[in-house]
Amino acid sequence: MSTEFHNRSHATPPPRKGRGKPTISLKARALRYLSAREHSRAELTRKLAPYVGDGDNLETLLDELEVAKFLSNERFSESLINRRSARFGNSRILHELRGHGLTAEAIADAKVKLTHDEVARAAEVWRRKFTHPPANATERAKQMRFLQQRGFSHGAIQAAIRAAEKTD
Repeated sequence: MSTEFHNRSHATPPPRKGRGKPTISLKARALRYLSAREHSRAELTRKLAPYVGDGDNLETLLDELEVAKFLSNERFSESLINRRSARFGNSRILHELRGHGLTAEAIADAKVKLTHDEVARAAEVWRRKFTHPPANATERAKQMRFLQQRGFSHGAIQAAIRAAEKTD
């Protein structure tokens, strides 16, 4: 084997710039995030901010995505409600929506959607966790605390526990 061939076959490729991966545009990164799941505008802003480079205008990009219907706070709100409503109460879901930077109007709309079935959701969460109604005040308090930690209102908790006691 010739030395020339041996040296060429083990030659290292020229080094790439950066971390070894080609850089992607801010818009491509935004679309990648949005293709995985819905994001609120505030959440997407927070995720994209570290990648803003020279010549990038994040607010303009987000405006373009909203106009093209790729980004929608309404869809994000519906998505979050659908993902969380089977496990959590209204106050926890509304708190999470506030944390994602939704407007007071959007949160009020979400509250209206959530209110009509909170008792049924609380009863279902109770059924998945507990096998029998509370036998004494200590058990009742424990079960109520569990539902309260899940974000259900006091009225929904009371109704769910009463319904459980009636079925037994």
